[in-house]
Amino acid sequence: MKTLHKKAATGQQTRETVEHHIGSANIRKKNTCQKKQRGRPSSQPQRNTVGCRISHGWKEGNYPITQWKGTVLGQVPINPSLYLVKYDGIDCVYGLELHRDERILMLKILPGKVPFSRVRNVHLANIITGKVVEHMFEGEHGSKDEWRGMVLAQAPIMKAWFYITYEKDPVLYMYQLLDDYREGDLHIFPETSESPPAEREPEGVIYGLIGKHVEYTKEDGSKSTGNVIHQVKA
Repeated sequence: MKTLHKKAATGQQTRETVEHHIGSANIRKKNTCQKKQRGRPSSQPQRNTVGCRISHGWKEGNYPITQWKGTVLGQVPINPSLYLVKYDGIDCVYGLELHRDERILMLKILPGKVPFSRVRNVHLANIITGKVVEHMFEGEHGSKDEWRGMVLAQAPIMKAWFYITYEKDPVLYMYQLLDDYREGDLHIFPETSESPPAEREPEGVIYGLIGKHVEYTKEDGSKSTGNVIHQVKA
């Protein structure tokens, strides 16, 4: 069972600054795991980094430089300078302009390929995708915490991993959910005939949002801004 300290126990924690190097048990995420972008033209030739292992330093404000390693999962079609990255030891996915962000220092593409991970049960992978689930985490003192969420898709490159988001913490996370299912830590909520069909926005409204800069107000009255980069089929 995964320990809860790897993901934020509350929404507030996801908005705090990362204060420790990867590998520390006290890593916390900032701004729901998406770092703000600042444009900086790159003088270095840019090679395709999708599917590669990378490393770089990160310098923000008065905080010390931290070192990061991760895997580049994909490039966002509506903004090709934006990449989705899964960092080692971090459960969520970051969106970063790897070649333009001023805070990224000494970006390196590491030798070797990402180890191929085969999904051993393709049928089960298809079953859990798009489903509402209950995901169990180990909390403090061995307690169990239930997180209700939805499995969004199978992750690219790292095929044994799945994208998932939670009601308590609407951030894009990645976990090896088939292992959790086999261990009894992931339960699929049954679909009932009494459940009302999901309301769908007109296609024109949906596609009109993709690529737009948006602002929303949170429960505490504070505002956050971001870009709509994708619609999940599930």
